[in-house]
Amino acid sequence: MDQPDAALARDIDAACRLTGEFTLRSGQVASEYFDKYLFETDPDLLARVAAAMVPLLPAGTDLLGGLEMGGIPIVTVVSARSRIPALFVRKEAKTYGTCKLAEGPDVSGRTVTLIEDVITTGGAVRNAAVALREAGATVGTVVCAIDRSPGHDNPLADVGLAIRSVLTKADLDAVRV
Repeated sequence: MDQPDAALARDIDAACRLTGEFTLRSGQVASEYFDKYLFETDPDLLARVAAAMVPLLPAGTDLLGGLEMGGIPIVTVVSARSRIPALFVRKEAKTYGTCKLAEGPDVSGRTVTLIEDVITTGGAVRNAAVALREAGATVGTVVCAIDRSPGHDNPLADVGLAIRSVLTKADLDAVRV
C-alpha cells in the first residue's frame, strides 16, 4: 500500500489508543497505551485490516504464519480472503502430543509469510522466523497491521526479514485527534 488508509488509521487509533497510567512490559510507566486487541476483536476493524494486508502478501507465498497470540485472528481472516492456507505459530513448541511449533500444514520446502499484529522490536517475529527456517521453511517477509518500530531502520534486517505494514506509528500519530 503506497498511501496509508487515513480512515483506517483514524478508526484504529480511536479504538485502541488508551490514556491513563499503564505499566509496560519493560516495567516503565506510561500515560498512553495501545491496546491492539481492541481492533482484533472488532469484526469490522479486523476485516478492514485483513483486506489491507492481502495486497501486501508477496507472490509465491505458500503458507501464512500467524504468531501467537495476536497474529492468530488476523491470519485466519487473511487466509480466508487470500485463499492461502494458514499456520498458527506458537512461541515455543508444545511439549505433548505432536510437539509442533506451528499448527497446520508441514512447512518444509514451503515459503511462509509471517502475519503479525504489531511489531515494535520484532523479537517474537525473529524467533518464529528462525524456528520455521530450522524446520525447512523459507521465510523472508512479515506483514503486520502496525509497525511501531522506532526510527526508520528495519529491526528484523539482521535475520533477513522484510517488513510490509498496513500502518505505522507515524500514520496513527498523524490522525491523532
